[in-house]
Amino acid sequence: MNDPGITFFAKPSEMNIRQHISLKPFNTFQIDIRANRVIECKTPDELKEAIRLATESEEKLMVLGGGSNVLFTDDFDGTILLNRISGIEITSENEEYVFVKASSGEVWHELVMWCVRNNYAGIENMSLIPGRVGAGPIQNIGAYGVELKDVLHQVEVIMIDSGETRILSNAACQFGYRDSIFKRDMKGKCIIISVTLKLSKKPVIHASYGSIKHELGKKGITQPTIRDISEAVIHIRQSKLPDPHTLGNAGSFFKNPEVEKAFFEQLKIKHPSIPGFEHHPGTIKVPAGWLIEQCGFKGKQFGNTGAHKDQALVLVNYGNATGKEILRLAQLIIKTVEESFGITLKTEVNII
Repeated sequence: MNDPGITFFAKPSEMNIRQHISLKPFNTFQIDIRANRVIECKTPDELKEAIRLATESEEKLMVLGGGSNVLFTDDFDGTILLNRISGIEITSENEEYVFVKASSGEVWHELVMWCVRNNYAGIENMSLIPGRVGAGPIQNIGAYGVELKDVLHQVEVIMIDSGETRILSNAACQFGYRDSIFKRDMKGKCIIISVTLKLSKKPVIHASYGSIKHELGKKGITQPTIRDISEAVIHIRQSKLPDPHTLGNAGSFFKNPEVEKAFFEQLKIKHPSIPGFEHHPGTIKVPAGWLIEQCGFKGKQFGNTGAHKDQALVLVNYGNATGKEILRLAQLIIKTVEESFGITLKTEVNII
């Protein structure tokens, strides 16, 4: 139970509370399952009140932002909080840097576009990543050579057991590759309400990623701006990844695995074309999409699901797939890749 000394400001009668409704509109896989209760929260106070209601009912609690990194395999026997807390503001700045605070319910791509328009550099390589701001620190989202941890200053959270607001520094978030404290020690214990980014007014361009260089080269751009980088990334993502509005998916389903350099060298002997790059000293990151494609899954349909024809890393819902059906395919892919390469893939998507 919550601390009885805590005051909750929102009134249930003022909140959008719905019972036993489908979550299909709220997850990008478009899985048609139901939740006991869905509460839309537009302010931190409404979020606190929703937590209290769920706690009093002794129900499971889950926060959904854009629903772009989740696979529901069954009805959710609990309360879903739809995070719709909005707002972007500058909290401080100097000649070199600007600190931008974004509420967790903001759409991530819209935040990126706001920063690009204002020439605040640091997240342009992460254009068009689906989902909302609050999911960013949980996953330590990243793309094309840049990760959120590179620019994150602090995260503001509400503790579920007490309603207390806390500030976590970058270091306190314990970021790793698609990992953070929010997936480990603080999983299920807090809800992110805002993220503050430290962005540069003097852009350092990250254009070394092969596909970005190629895209800029096609346009004859030799001195790119952050807008050029953003537009290149958007074009690349749109050409490779299916639009979840038309074909249900959650983007990359698996993480790119990291293996020991010595093991990778042995793989190179058996599979001379295997790609990889050094991520940390002594470890090599191997593209999961390549491994899956080599196992014959790319573009192959299994009932109502399959691996996308342009990107094997993306599992899709062709219209009537259940979460269990997609999970079975994921498990088959993991088993086949392990048997073929001795590498165990790990899911990036949160499976419920």
